[in-house]
Amino acid sequence: MLESAPFTLAALPYAPESLEPNIDKLTMEIHHGRHHKAYVDNLNKAVVGTLYEKLSLWDLLKEAGKAPAVIRNNAGGHWNHTFFWNVMSPKGGGTPKGTLADEITKTFGSFDKFKEEFAKAGTGRFGSGWAWLIVQDGKLVITSTPNQDNPLMDVAEKKGTPVLGLDVWEHAYYLKYQNKRADYIAAFWNVVNWEAVAKNYENAVK
Repeated sequence: MLESAPFTLAALPYAPESLEPNIDKLTMEIHHGRHHKAYVDNLNKAVVGTLYEKLSLWDLLKEAGKAPAVIRNNAGGHWNHTFFWNVMSPKGGGTPKGTLADEITKTFGSFDKFKEEFAKAGTGRFGSGWAWLIVQDGKLVITSTPNQDNPLMDVAEKKGTPVLGLDVWEHAYYLKYQNKRADYIAAFWNVVNWEAVAKNYENAVK
């Protein structure tokens, strides 16, 4: 994302109720309209009058380790959520096709095994954070990050280009699933937009 300040909150690419019953309307409204909006608003406030004001969102992520925490957290929150909305769809679910499907099977043994490993990354993330499928040196890798960090950041334990991401902060699922994060992750597979994920993969390996 080459967007630079002032950053803006894009509309959801689908109606907030359209991911039900997997993700409920109220959660989507609060998650997008309050949480994501707050990241955008706070990022705009944080960069005003600083050397970061002219940097793109992409560059802010690359410089996250040098930036003040308020910029790192809110830049990550804005990028992560924008990415997250677009890897889901009311017509999602099923299985990936084509090259991505082949690479998942090659890397993890099977699609089911991939889902198991991805779920482990999500359930194993202590506290708040994200689970990711990334391309690292041309290969698929599963990882997770704390808070609003992501694998594009210079501070990431495993760096790479995200192709799929899942928000495992409690605000992403608590209204419907309470403390059952594993149930939320299981439901997530029903709304994954595999066409979008495949495009992300194709762009990452170019």
